[in-house]
Amino acid sequence: MTKQEIRAAMKRLNRSLSDAERREASRRIWSRVAALPGFAEARCVGLFCSLPDEPDTAAALAAWSREKRIVVPRVEGDTMQFYDYDPAAMVCGAFGIAEPSPKAKCCRPEEIDLLVVPGVAFTRSGLRLGRGKGYYDRYLSQPAMRAFLAGVCYAHQLVADLPAEPHDVAMDCVVDDALPFGTMRARGGGE
Repeated sequence: MTKQEIRAAMKRLNRSLSDAERREASRRIWSRVAALPGFAEARCVGLFCSLPDEPDTAAALAAWSREKRIVVPRVEGDTMQFYDYDPAAMVCGAFGIAEPSPKAKCCRPEEIDLLVVPGVAFTRSGLRLGRGKGYYDRYLSQPAMRAFLAGVCYAHQLVADLPAEPHDVAMDCVVDDALPFGTMRARGGGE
């Protein structure tokens, strides 16, 4: 399948989930991310503000921001940067996604200990297919980026293979709602 075909198939599957199924899947995903090695030690966690067809981040943002520094992305032209999460200061940003206001404190890539990354599809070895704009791949490719990378998805978004390009950045693990603790791999390694 091409990237476009995979994106269309996953969009249909994601949208076929009922609200109750989405809530339960999201609850399992965030519980499993919180159980990952390194989550307890992470001082700064990067998370995303979810779109309607992604695992819902609202509960994780609320809970985790009480105990950790949470940073979320904001799109600025062709780039993406992470800023401190303040639920009272979020605005509607690029692509209709909630983003931090321009007055939020910027977080340098080297400050993030654990970065939770959305995707359209993943392989068990950590390959990721995004929405096609390249924001995450560009951000994750920065030399200062040292965070542990956890891709998150619904179980049906795990696929056997994905078309990969040299600039694609693989995840250190993939966490879904079906496996006990996601699929781990060493950074730079394969299955």
